[in-house]
Amino acid sequence: MTPQETFISRLRRHRERNHISLEEIVSRTRIKREQLEAFERGDLENWPRGIYARAWVRAYANIIGLDPIDTVDEFCKLFPHGDRRAQPTFRDFAAIIAHASTYQDEFEHVADNDRRRSTQQVNVPSPTWRDQMARLVRSLLSLRPARSPRTVRSMRAN
Repeated sequence: MTPQETFISRLRRHRERNHISLEEIVSRTRIKREQLEAFERGDLENWPRGIYARAWVRAYANIIGLDPIDTVDEFCKLFPHGDRRAQPTFRDFAAIIAHASTYQDEFEHVADNDRRRSTQQVNVPSPTWRDQMARLVRSLLSLRPARSPRTVRSMRAN
């Protein structure tokens, strides 16, 4: 059994164990029953990609009682439908308007085993004294008391 099949069967078993019907998921998410059945069979041909696929998986996981964040992360690792990169979206937009896409991603991505994590460590420079002072001023300004609201007089019709 592939990791993708294991993931989907785990979700389906969890749904069945909690006695949640597909009809309940359909009514709460407005995802078509046929698409949910296809998802539980592992057929994602008619499923959306990108943010919509992640939203559907998040809603499904939330309803059946699983942690939606972990479920979506696992979905993104295993399926190209959960890809968080923008290149396929821009390519699709370019195809819609019949224009060649010139989009280039500015970030390097790792291999397909985990697309979300970079192998390079990002060097974050330490904040300068100006950054620290600006942060201090912003925090002090947020502490000042709010203005009291003015009283509103209502006009009565005679």
